[in-house]
Parts: sequence; C-alpha cells; structure tokens
Amino acid sequence: MKKILAILLTVALLIPTFALADNVVKIGVFEPSSGDNGAGGKQEVLGVEYANTLKPTVTIGGTEYTVQLVNVDNQSDSSKAVTAAQELVSSGVSLVLGSYGSGASMAGGDVFAEAGVPAIGLSCTNPSVTTLCDYYWRICFLDPFQGAVMANFANSLGAKKAYVLTMLGEDYGNGLGHYFTQAFEGLGGEVISETFPEGTSDFTAYINNAVNAGVEAIFAPCATTYASLIIDQAASMNVTFPLLAGDTWESSVILEAAAGKKVDVYVSTFFDENDTSGPASAFVSGFKAWLNENADKKTNNGGNDIVAAVSALGFDGYNVALAALEAAGSIDPADIAAALPGVVYEDAVTGSIAFDEIGDAKKDMAYVKKANNDTVAFDFVKTQSVAGLE
Repeated sequence: MKKILAILLTVALLIPTFALADNVVKIGVFEPSSGDNGAGGKQEVLGVEYANTLKPTVTIGGTEYTVQLVNVDNQSDSSKAVTAAQELVSSGVSLVLGSYGSGASMAGGDVFAEAGVPAIGLSCTNPSVTTLCDYYWRICFLDPFQGAVMANFANSLGAKKAYVLTMLGEDYGNGLGHYFTQAFEGLGGEVISETFPEGTSDFTAYINNAVNAGVEAIFAPCATTYASLIIDQAASMNVTFPLLAGDTWESSVILEAAAGKKVDVYVSTFFDENDTSGPASAFVSGFKAWLNENADKKTNNGGNDIVAAVSALGFDGYNVALAALEAAGSIDPADIAAALPGVVYEDAVTGSIAFDEIGDAKKDMAYVKKANNDTVAFDFVKTQSVAGLE
C-alpha cells in the first residue's frame, strides 16, 4: 500500500521522457561490468540478454513493440552509479533492471524515484533497496533471511564461535554480516567482527586474528575480488575451518580461487542449475547452448558454461519487466509503476514471483552450495526455507 500511494501522488507530476518512435520500448540495464562486482554484474546481464533473445518483442496495449536494452556500467561504485542512473533516465527508458550490488541500487534508486522510473532489483539483497525507495521492486530474497540461513548452517557444522569479516562502508557486506551475527548469537554462538578498508590485498592479519581467537568458521560477505584473495591466503595458511559467504561468492571467480586447494567454501544463493523442476530445466539447457555459441558471452560468464544464480535472476527479471509492460498497457513509466504491485510471474525459474506491499518478492527458499575444488563447480548441499528457521 505504501508504494501504491506514493506512486499515485506523483503520477500527475511526471513528464514522460520515454521514446515513442518506431514502436520501441527501452529497458535500462543498470549493472556493473567493471570494478569489484564486475564479474557478477556481467553474469547478471547475461541472463537479461538471453531472455531478450527469446522474447525480443512485447505486445503493449494491442501494439507490438521491439524491446531495446540500454546498458550502462555503474562501475560497482555508489557515487558513479548516480551518473549511470541519470544516463538511463536521459535515454528514455521505461523501466530499469539491476543492480548487482545493493549500494549501487540504493544510490540509483534516488535518481529513478525523482524521475518516476520504476526499477526491478535482481540480486540486490539489502532491505534498504526497497524500504528507502518507492520506485524499487525486487525479485530475490533478502539479507535478514540469507544471514539467518548461513548462521544456521554454520551452527549445523558445529561452529560455536564465528569470525565475520566485511569491507568498511560497503552496504551489502555490512548488512549481511549484521544479520548473520544477529542470528548466530541468537543460536547461542559467539561472533568476533572486523572490517577491512577498500583496496586491501593482504588478509593474513585478519585470518590470523580469526585463528588466534579460536573461531570455527569465517563468514566474509564481500566482493569476489577480495574473496579470491581471502580464499587463497586462508588455504596457504592451512586454515581448517570453513569459509562461508552469501550469494556474491556464488561465482566462477570463487571456484577458480578454491580449485586444487584444501579449503572448504560454502555459499548461500538463489538457484541451482541441477534443479530441473518446472521451467528451470529448459532455461539451463538453453542458456548453456547460447553461451557455448557465443565466445564473448562465455568469456563474460567466466570462460565456462556454469549457470550462475544471478543469470537466472536476470532472466526472470526481464520476463517480469515484460509482464509489467503488458499489465500497464503502456510504456509510460508512471503507468508501469502503478501496475507493478499487482504483477505475478508464475513461470520464473527461481520460483514464482509476486510482490509484497514493500515491493519485495515473496521468496522463502535459499540454496546452500559447496565449492568442489576438484571439479571446479558448485555442489548442492541443501535447501533452507523460512519455516525451517523458525
């Protein structure tokens, strides 16, 4: 209700900036292709692009429109994300998809709200993305749930003392670290927390602090550029306790960092390519074939055809965007924003998508995976539902 009222109050004030010529509707792709989150951003974009190849047009109000993707690089940086968001608004997009990285999403949200352009978050899990912006919706689960999932998993491994390591000032990692700590302490565990400054390359002192404190697990939700260093240095120091993280670590970068090493890495994420139930099977096989036919796309995927969960979210997000356009019967951003609260997309490969009053998808399932250091792939460990945490 909050979102609907806020949108209705501003509809009359908005001046449409979208393109009407040649029956083209523009969808903004607000993602990092460079910076700390560049690897994950590229994989998220791949899911959007693959969906666009399958559905390059959409019928809106009885007229067929060609869908044009407008890509910008927010460079994994909150300040630069503002400029990228402004670029999308100026280009006349009707709605926006992204971003990989909650900080960039939150920074862009102010721009989108001011312009009255709705945005659909794909993998940005910090609750503030939607609570602070009436023009942001989201199709993934949130960090309070994800933090509780990994806290319970750490507890199931026998850990009673955990070390939480996050990057100073980084919204995603600090938020997820907070929720992990809250849940782990709620289970009777003890948490020691530290932060590292941006640009850190030597994590040995932090890992030594964890070892000396006698912890039984490290939880380090951070960008893959730092994660790969943490994994490599922990392995070289013969760390025997597991390294845990959230969805950001579900990446080929992590698999390559752990390959051939004696280190246990566990992640929580949104999707498992080996789950062939429902529409997921056709998506996985089709996406892999598409990657293998496109050398550049495969390179952007990390040089392999592993299906990252964020690619599945990108695919679903594009289809939710088309459903919103169809429901609005218009390419006016104000009409789309008014229609989005009622959109339901049953055939999503990451699970049926419907929104609550805040604009968050009603998701209650996470996957826990382990990096297989021999096959250089993720092995399924378990699923975790909200009910299982209660």
